[in-house]
Amino acid sequence: MPLYEHVMIARQDLSNTQAEGLIEHFGTVLTDNGGSLVDHEYWGVKTMAYKINKNRKGHYAFLRTDAPAPAVQEMERLMRLHDDVMRVLTIKVDDHKEGPSIQMQKRDERDNRRERR
Repeated sequence: MPLYEHVMIARQDLSNTQAEGLIEHFGTVLTDNGGSLVDHEYWGVKTMAYKINKNRKGHYAFLRTDAPAPAVQEMERLMRLHDDVMRVLTIKVDDHKEGPSIQMQKRDERDNRRERR
């Protein structure tokens, strides 16, 4: 089955448990349609570059999935209809990277950054 990565931004006035509950909810949507949620990360509340629906911040979540295209389309459809989800980005990838994403790594573990003055 194809591999996908999703980034979801939820409203800032949700609690952390509600935002993580959204991840679980959309994971069950995938499993009900024949896919699987390989890994997920909750990145926390982050400031956005511009306002979306009068919100300056949002709960960010990252999902790695292994699912057929109809299951991903159904999950995206339900994400777009959900009132708490502001934005969704889905990317098809060749393989999932092992370990945490760049957002979850410590600053000193990132080796390809230039030094600050």
